[in-house]
Amino acid sequence: MKIKDVMTVNPKTVSPDDTVQTAAQIMQSEDTGVVPVVEKGKVMAMVTDRDIVVRVVAEGGPTSTPVRSVASPDVVFASPDMSTREASELMSQYQIRRLPVVENDQLVGIVSIGDLAVKEGKDSRTGDTLQEISAGVKER
Repeated sequence: MKIKDVMTVNPKTVSPDDTVQTAAQIMQSEDTGVVPVVEKGKVMAMVTDRDIVVRVVAEGGPTSTPVRSVASPDVVFASPDMSTREASELMSQYQIRRLPVVENDQLVGIVSIGDLAVKEGKDSRTGDTLQEISAGVKER
């Protein structure tokens, strides 16, 4: 199966100059934990709910903080024609749960581990991928 068959198309985005409050509001309305940071259609970074909590809220920072100050510029991409297996392998390798999908340097979608689990239905592979993504997480 291809990424284009399981990805979410036209995800909501923020610009680098948007505030973390704007990003958080998108996360709330879209029920997601990540928003691509896009400039002229090109993904520049990703901002997660964790970025906002750890880098702004925990430090008592203002919600007017620009996204560029907290977003992670190290972005791993998928292409629409990539197989879901390749995407799972990327997620495992980089220990990430979501991949922006880019074609001709432009954001066309986003795919998550949940998309792979729900739309593809490969429980064993998804479970293995999730286990590998979470390998560095401390046990309680």
